[in-house]
Amino acid sequence: MIPRKSGDRIKTDQRDAGMLVRLWRAGELTPIWTPDEEQEAMRDLIRARKQAMDAVKTAKQQLLSFLLRHGLHYEKGKYWTQRHRRWLAEMRRFRFPHQQLAFEEYKRAVTQAEDRVATLDKVIDDAIPGWHFAPVVDALRALRGIDTTIAATVATEIGDITRFENPRQLMAWLGLVPSEHSSGTTKRRGRLTKTGNALARTMLVEAGWSYRHPPKEGQPYLKRSTHLPQHIKDIGWKAQTRLCKRYRNLSRTGKP
Repeated sequence: MIPRKSGDRIKTDQRDAGMLVRLWRAGELTPIWTPDEEQEAMRDLIRARKQAMDAVKTAKQQLLSFLLRHGLHYEKGKYWTQRHRRWLAEMRRFRFPHQQLAFEEYKRAVTQAEDRVATLDKVIDDAIPGWHFAPVVDALRALRGIDTTIAATVATEIGDITRFENPRQLMAWLGLVPSEHSSGTTKRRGRLTKTGNALARTMLVEAGWSYRHPPKEGQPYLKRSTHLPQHIKDIGWKAQTRLCKRYRNLSRTGKP
């Protein structure tokens, strides 16, 4: 990454070469990690799944909005449970046949979008064992709240995690550190910077919510971590106890 002056409006090869030499001598050039073709292929697959999930969300919202326009409300629990889907399947409350047809098309759109996600999930599961980041994905699954999809997404979007000297650099790259505007003795910290890779940041935030619960090694966790070395499982347990304690301390001080 090359720093540039905001008012610089002249670009020539000679000026660029001189600027690069001065920045390199001053240590101001930040190297970046370049993914190879295999990494790009996995990234395409992961992002296709993200788009499929967005399509599922959109299809469900369109169906619920259609029902809302006709005054139809589901009042027996949460949406998209088995009972809710059975209620949708048995619905025959529209006056005109073309309204019923429109409703069926909305339902088909939800089903097709969910099938697309299921297909991509299977492809991801099949592709991971032959991927050079497969050990990283396997180790990340030892952490609570991180399943195969989240682990593959993090490994795909971050890439070579060893290029970060410490965890704080990684969090800054992901935009999971507070913004700051300090001067002199005054320190002002604001919301998260939210810079860097949005998809990896979103996945880690979703996984982080699981640490509000007391530390526990449930059956799904034990099933996916049985074959892992003991030192990796110890790291997962240490993360559970530390982050749960951190969450409770923040909640106790009034942080949302």
